Formats: sequence, structure tokens, C-alpha cells
Amino acid sequence: MKRILLFFILAAAVMYGILHGNLWRNNLYWISFYGQTSSVGASPSYETSGVTQLPPTAVERRSALDTCLLKPAFDSLLGVDKIYPFLCANDFIRVAEFQGSDKFELPYGIKRAEQFFRLALSRLESCGLSNEDDNIACRRCVVVGNGGVLRNKTLGEKIDSYDVIIRMNNGPVIGYEEDVGRRTTFRLFYPESMFSDPIHYDPNTTVVLIVFKPRDLKWLWKILSGQKISDKGFWKKPAKNMIYKSSQIRILDPSITRKTAYELLRFPTRFPKKEKPKHPTTGLIAITLAFHICHEVHLAGFKYDFTDRNSSLHYYGNETMSQMMQDLAQMLFAGKCLKATWSQMAGSRDKDHMHLNPLPNALFWAVCLQSWWQAD
Repeated sequence: MKRILLFFILAAAVMYGILHGNLWRNNLYWISFYGQTSSVGASPSYETSGVTQLPPTAVERRSALDTCLLKPAFDSLLGVDKIYPFLCANDFIRVAEFQGSDKFELPYGIKRAEQFFRLALSRLESCGLSNEDDNIACRRCVVVGNGGVLRNKTLGEKIDSYDVIIRMNNGPVIGYEEDVGRRTTFRLFYPESMFSDPIHYDPNTTVVLIVFKPRDLKWLWKILSGQKISDKGFWKKPAKNMIYKSSQIRILDPSITRKTAYELLRFPTRFPKKEKPKHPTTGLIAITLAFHICHEVHLAGFKYDFTDRNSSLHYYGNETMSQMMQDLAQMLFAGKCLKATWSQMAGSRDKDHMHLNPLPNALFWAVCLQSWWQAD
């Protein structure tokens, strides 16, 4: 009898150890995935937060974004749930259903455009993150705007020191390396802002299409299929040839753009019939993308001199701020707001070097632009 009793006691002790060992390991994984908990309460995991579940392939991709054990500085500030930013042909429908993108039409969802997404994705060879940053646990990122403030500031070497460098549209690197650096990890674009001159080709760059309309997807499918491109339906002439390989092209998940519009800028989900809908700029979308793939985010080239109409609009070209100031009253408001914003920035206090600044400033900038855009 004593032997039987001793057996049950030992068995219970072993089971207790196994059970609590598993719980401890699960909690450690949970902490490493979401970071430190806040007083408000931890965010629910994606697998249990919705009606459906992410497919295993999507869970695996998303988990690859959470290799850093440290909590991002902006995690509690924005309450960002990690979203894998690129669509994949094999599961984009299920991911859209999980993210809620199936309930929104373009530009913030895939509703009624599924066949166009399917066509475009069928021409792409990959949906993974670029190889350049795959092995980096805690990614330091810089989002490089095209603002004239970068001109003659020799920040190129500093920008190139980041793990991930995100650029936008057709802001050139060649000829401006001293000011903006040489490397580009991701370049966000739409058909009208795409490079078409092979001189700008970079084999280490991943280009990311922001889809605003079904025609953007048809453009991508046609250009990768070698078909003739029409200008019809575009606000300016789109690129007629693709200088990048299909393996370098990704399609941004519309939920990233939707989060930018509704959560960061607080845009209304519906605008009055007589009011033209407002959409986030490529720069703000790029910042939101950085929130989801980076542990640390800095900005460069997002400052504009609204007080000098003759100052450079971009770090390249000859356009001046006067060409941007169509509505002076709104611009002056934005200028005052931005001036107050930049004075609060945690970067260098030297005005000549206040061009590379940490993430929290993006929120002030976004609030200013939100007020400016909604003023009309």
C-alpha cells in the first residue's frame, strides 16, 4: 500500500512539473511576442481575436516579425498589433477575411477587387521580406522622405547605417548619395510614381506597390506580362516598363493603409457626398509600414520650410515651396503646427542637424497634417 501511495505522489509531482514547465515556456513566448504588458491589459493574440484564424503560412510570416525580445518604444504609444505587410498569392483571401479587408473596397480593402489582386499576385515570385534584413533580430529603421530639408546636409552616411531604409516614390539616390545615402531596403510606389529609367535599378531593393484602385493591379499584371500599358484611368502617365525583377516586387496589404487612415490620422470612414475623400500620403503609409516591421523607427526628410516660398520642395529637382502653396491659409496653419512639432522633437537641438529624428515625432506630424487636410 505504501509503495502504491508513493507511486501516486511521485507521479503527481512529475505531472505538476511538466504542466508548470509548459506554462512557463508559453508565457515566455507570449512576452517575447508582445513585449511587456501594460496596465490597460495585454493585446489578444491574432489567433483568438477574430471570428476566423490566420492560415498557418500567415502565422509563420507574422512570427518572423517578432524576433526582437525588447519592446518597441512606440508599442504602448500606438497599440500596434503586428501585421505582415505584404500579400501572398496562396492565402491573401483568408488573411483579408481575418484582417477585415474583405469588408472594404479599394484603397483600404480587397472587396470586389479579389480577381485583380489574384492576377497581379500570380505574376510575383515572392512575398517575403527582403533578404537584406532577414537575420536582424531588432531592426533599426529610417523612413526617408523627399523633403528639401535634406539638401546639402550630408546625412547619407548616417542614413546608410540603419538596418532598414524605406524610401518613397521616385525620390532618386543616384547623384544624391552624400545627402540621402546609397542603400534602399524598401521603396513604396504607385504606378504614376514608379521609376522607368534603368539607371535607377538597385538589385538589393524591394519595391512595394500601394494599391489605390483596381487599375493599379491591372497595370502591374500587364507590365509583368509584357502587354501594352494605357494611360487611361491614371492621374498622370504611369511607368510603361518595369525595371525591377518580379522577385523584387511586393503588394502592400491594404490593412496597412487602412490603419494609417483610420487609426493614425483618424479619417472618417465615410465622407460627405460633396467632399472629396482624403487619403494618407505615401510618407505616412511608409511610417505605418515601419511600425509593423521595425523595433526602432527614425524619420529623415519630413520637414518643410513653410516660411520661405523659394525654399526647395524636394532634395532633388528645382521645385520650390511656392508650387506647393495653393491654399496659403491651410499651409500657414500647417507650418505653425509643424514648427511647434519640430521644437518638441527628441533629435538634435542644432537646427542645422534636426533632420533625423526618432519615431514619436511622427505622431505630432500626423496630427498636424490631419488638422490641415480636414480644414477644407
